[in-house]
Amino acid sequence: MPAPTALLTRPGHLLLLGALSFSGCVRLGPDFQPPAEAWSKQWNSAALEQASERAAQPDLRQWWQVFADPVLDRLIADADAHNSSLKIAGLRVLEARAQLGIAESGRYPQLQQVGVDSLYIDRHQSGGSNPQDLHFWQHSAAFDIGWELDFWGRFSRAIESSDASYFAAQANYEDALVLLRAQVADTYFSLRTTEARLRVARENAVQQKRNFEITEKLFTSGQSAELDLQQAKTQYLGTLSSIPAFEDQLLRTRNALAVLVGQPPGGAAALLAEQTGLIPLLDRAVLQDVPANLLMRRPDVRAAELNVAAQSALVGVAETDLYPSLTLLGSIVWSTDSLGATPRSLDLIGGPSLRWNIFDYGRIRNNVRVQDARLQQLIEAYRDKVRQAAREADDAASGLSKALERERILREAEGAARRSLVLANTQYREGYSDFQRVLDAQRALLELQDNYLVSRSNAVSNLIALYKSLGGGWQSNAPQIDEPTRQQMQQRTDWGDLLTAPPAQPAYPLPSQESRHD
Repeated sequence: MPAPTALLTRPGHLLLLGALSFSGCVRLGPDFQPPAEAWSKQWNSAALEQASERAAQPDLRQWWQVFADPVLDRLIADADAHNSSLKIAGLRVLEARAQLGIAESGRYPQLQQVGVDSLYIDRHQSGGSNPQDLHFWQHSAAFDIGWELDFWGRFSRAIESSDASYFAAQANYEDALVLLRAQVADTYFSLRTTEARLRVARENAVQQKRNFEITEKLFTSGQSAELDLQQAKTQYLGTLSSIPAFEDQLLRTRNALAVLVGQPPGGAAALLAEQTGLIPLLDRAVLQDVPANLLMRRPDVRAAELNVAAQSALVGVAETDLYPSLTLLGSIVWSTDSLGATPRSLDLIGGPSLRWNIFDYGRIRNNVRVQDARLQQLIEAYRDKVRQAAREADDAASGLSKALERERILREAEGAARRSLVLANTQYREGYSDFQRVLDAQRALLELQDNYLVSRSNAVSNLIALYKSLGGGWQSNAPQIDEPTRQQMQQRTDWGDLLTAPPAQPAYPLPSQESRHD
């Protein structure tokens, strides 16, 4: 800065130039090393090979388009715009960017202070050879500046840490998008499955009520035993009792979906079109890259890696306390008073200041150890995150394959159950079998129909989980902070251009940087 330089003598000029020439040459602490293990670079599994295929379309970032459901598209668009958890994640990105701005201020003089004093003095002096009364004003103005030079990389490492934390917040926002979209799709198809199960229960209840009424007439006329009547009544009432449970589940699922899309309970009804058909069933996921690359691009995996980078820089910040700090100090002080006989003064003060805490009693070194232990914890957390991500993908792929296998078996079994019920009714009417055969056939059909719908729902749920486990759905065209929130914050606080500026570019090379540009 020119101000302190102008205050120094010629030797001071030389000292300043020497200090600046060495400033920032040394950056203490470890440079970031990618914590990924070798297996993650070639990872794949037999279940994934069976449950996925390589193709350019649809884009993994918009995987829900494979269902070709306009209602689902509208729900996801509404969730992107109105979900509160997603808004909070976007605001945390803004918070991290402001924190980065605080760290970047360390590049400039840390002390910049202007002081102005104006004091009235009423002095009564008695005794001695010159008693007198004085009444006067004393004025002074001062400008102080202090600049700690970044000899050991304290400030550059702090910026590096905040830089990584900012991009970790962005990755966490993208992860919130992934989770939200998967949850919206899963809840939507769960809602449709519940509606289908409710329809099946009502249809069977209608049929069972008809059988109950027939047996009641036969019993009244003496053509049937009471056992047939009571069995028909038991089956009908049992099916009828499941309907309130399905209706309650339907309401709860609809309310959950409403909250996900940022609506009050019942508010999403206008978005939901009545879908009477079966939910779509796909036998595999469409991927644009090998699973290992997709796994490493998962937003939560990238966030975990960036957390390692941020903590790695903090180790260097802690190590700088072991070494002396050099600060350039400068002041301009002007003073005067209202007494005509006293002089006015202008003082120019400047020079270096060295501070070194040489007797720390282990505090600094143990703080370095604390930061290093935290770094190793985050490294292990990252590796566990990658393993868990691989497990989620493998489980979802296996679950999809097995759910589809079960769906095919149940579909065939349902056809057999329908035929069995037709035969049982025919034989009962013709007197070749008792009513118990009809009841057994009805019970088997209802159970198989319900199980078939559940297995179909499980297959779709596993397909959604597979896309989620590979990081699908992390990109959005919607702004991280919506316009009403932006206006509210701008009215409350001066945010400068942070609310409208494009995302910051990395100040330092960051891990997996190429994945953010895919």
